[in-house]
Amino acid sequence: MDTPNQRLTADETKGLRTAKELEGHLIWLDTFTSAALGILAIASGIYTYLGVSSLLEDNGAMSFFAAVAYSIAVSVGIFVFWSYMMRLLPSMRSAAGLIGLTVSTCVGSLAIVAMSSWLNAAALAGSAAVEQHLDMTVRDYQAALEQAHDIALSGQALGREVQRAREAFEALADQEKSGNLSGTAGEGAVFRVLTQKTEELRNLEGQIQEQQPLIEEAFEVGNAILGRMRGLTVAAGAVEQRSVAFSEESVRLAGVIANLNQYSVAQLVARAAEDLPSSVVLPDLDGRSATVRNAQSSTISSVLNALDQRSKTLKRAADEVLAITPPQETAYNPISAADAVIRYAGSFVPSWAGAIAIDLLPAILVFVLAITQSAIRNGRDGLSIEETLTLSDLKAAINAMRDVEASMGAADTAIQRRGALVSETINEPTNEKSET
Repeated sequence: MDTPNQRLTADETKGLRTAKELEGHLIWLDTFTSAALGILAIASGIYTYLGVSSLLEDNGAMSFFAAVAYSIAVSVGIFVFWSYMMRLLPSMRSAAGLIGLTVSTCVGSLAIVAMSSWLNAAALAGSAAVEQHLDMTVRDYQAALEQAHDIALSGQALGREVQRAREAFEALADQEKSGNLSGTAGEGAVFRVLTQKTEELRNLEGQIQEQQPLIEEAFEVGNAILGRMRGLTVAAGAVEQRSVAFSEESVRLAGVIANLNQYSVAQLVARAAEDLPSSVVLPDLDGRSATVRNAQSSTISSVLNALDQRSKTLKRAADEVLAITPPQETAYNPISAADAVIRYAGSFVPSWAGAIAIDLLPAILVFVLAITQSAIRNGRDGLSIEETLTLSDLKAAINAMRDVEASMGAADTAIQRRGALVSETINEPTNEKSET
């Protein structure tokens, strides 16, 4: 009769050997798995403590104990959760149980990320994230400063349009003075109208020129403040202290940008252009004859038409400047390390990966164990207990049987002795009666 081992096929023998080999590996790995899981949980708790500390404004004893309590709770939760999963999920044989525990693993992983991983990321890259927030704020302020400066310079460019109009009316006044415009030389009614508008344009041109040094000075001051803000972004020391100085500089820079917006003369030129044809004070015609007065009236009408055309030209130029989008109002908002890490998460992918990995690395071990246990079951499925016994298992079974037989033999001996004693006790009275 064939023994059980002789009935095994080659594939069954190979699967059985693989299963036993994997079981041996799992026994060895199980000796330090709990310790490794505990170290990971403690490390995550430490970084969680650092992250929580950055969120708490108060540095007193209560805040310290609150941060410690939260970090301990996170460490215990991570250790217990992954210990459950490592034991239960690989042992599941039914599809329903496997799916249920897999879903539980995913939900638990999300909970761990929500309560721990983002705080770990804040501890790993919180200072760098706040510095990036400062750098982004500097860029916003720089863009606003340059845009306000460009708008102010565009307004200054209107001075050339005003100068052209003034020079045109000055030329007309010279022609009228020499008699080449209305036909009558001298400084009569037409000449006075032309000089009136020339003076208005000259005054407007002077106001525009007065703004130029103010614009340049404000731009230089703004650039100086930006330089100090950039220095604070990369300076040594605690980022919280640098943020306070950065906030003070940002307030100054916001005032400079507001001043630059006010230095733009586009609105002034637009109002002057509207008033240019309507603010003419017509003098009395002083011609000696009706013919001369008619010529003066006709010339003044032409001058008014020219004023209207010049005013429309200036108005269009001023409206083009006013149509430029003003700089977006920029303000520095202090931000915590945890919030900065979330806002600029894309810039700190390695830190986020490390923060999440330290919490979710046991998930890989869970699935490795599940795959290994499945391979062990596949190697043993379809085989009876006798077929899966190894030589060491047989030796252990024989030793166990010997121990059982020895125990049973000792029990039989004790029973026999007890029976003999009972028999002697019963027979003693009978013997005494016989002697009598």
